[in-house]
Amino acid sequence: MLLLGAICAALAGCSSGNGQSETQQMYQNPVYEPVLADPSILKAEDGYYYAYGTEDAWGDDSETKLVPIVRSKDLTEWEYIGEAFKEKPDWKGSGSIWAPDTHHFRDSYYLYYSLSVWGDSNPGIGVAVSDTPEGPFEDKGKLFTSEEIGVDNSIDPFFYQEDDQAYLVWGSFHGIYGVELADDGLSVQGEPFEIAGTDYEAPYMVKRDSQYYFFGSKGSCCEGENSSYHVAVGRSDSFTGPYVDQEGKLLTENGGTTILDADTESKFAGPGHNAIITDEAGKDWMVYHAIEKEDPLLWSGASRRPLMIDPINWEDGWPVVRDGRPSEERQEAPVIE
Repeated sequence: MLLLGAICAALAGCSSGNGQSETQQMYQNPVYEPVLADPSILKAEDGYYYAYGTEDAWGDDSETKLVPIVRSKDLTEWEYIGEAFKEKPDWKGSGSIWAPDTHHFRDSYYLYYSLSVWGDSNPGIGVAVSDTPEGPFEDKGKLFTSEEIGVDNSIDPFFYQEDDQAYLVWGSFHGIYGVELADDGLSVQGEPFEIAGTDYEAPYMVKRDSQYYFFGSKGSCCEGENSSYHVAVGRSDSFTGPYVDQEGKLLTENGGTTILDADTESKFAGPGHNAIITDEAGKDWMVYHAIEKEDPLLWSGASRRPLMIDPINWEDGWPVVRDGRPSEERQEAPVIE
């Protein structure tokens, strides 16, 4: 029995007679390498978790992957399964596919994406649809460009559904805005409304009890080990706002309570562009990217941003991520049956 116990401890868990694990499974960041930047995540009807990332090139392949997709049963062991697109959308003359946000909607999988280049004067947001989470996704074209919607640097889409109304939330350092979507999710309707200020990009929103929570990233995402990305949060009684931080400062005035950052002692830099997923025990997990300081770049010179996860605790109505920095040690994994 002692030998069996030692083996179980080394393997981080043995099954009991009732099928339950006698010890909690463990994991350590990062959970997927070499890169899955700007991740979005969902649990599909097939029981797998799927995560989608910004267009990137890695390994010996000089061709970028048009929205890489990885898949997992437990949120900690991930496998690369392919690209969301067979061909790059052609409604814009040039650009890369950034920051995909994927959701199950209207019995299909909808992928909202940015199409942009660095310093783009008129980036835009498009949408693609698939019957399955692994794609391929059929491009349905643009929702809008920055000039058409009247918001500079219109990238980083996030889809949200409130009752029967779907919304798109987006923005990058020129204000975070929301707008209603048409019933089919393929066009916008009405006028944009402001949610957060010019310090933010990469919006993500959840509702917990009667409160709405806005998560956004501040700082520089992509300067290797010098990246200053971090995540701040505010909350509101209404989806449309106003959102305030723990000190009561409006997010439209660039308030925000920082809940995830890195310091000089951290192994990682630039944690941010988060999504949130809930495990089967009801525990919320922040899914995000960060940069390993000792291996910060891809062969192309782009920042190498692997996939990370950390648990969220809720204290006095506010989310808390451990000690406020990316975890480095082995710790308890999400609970998955």
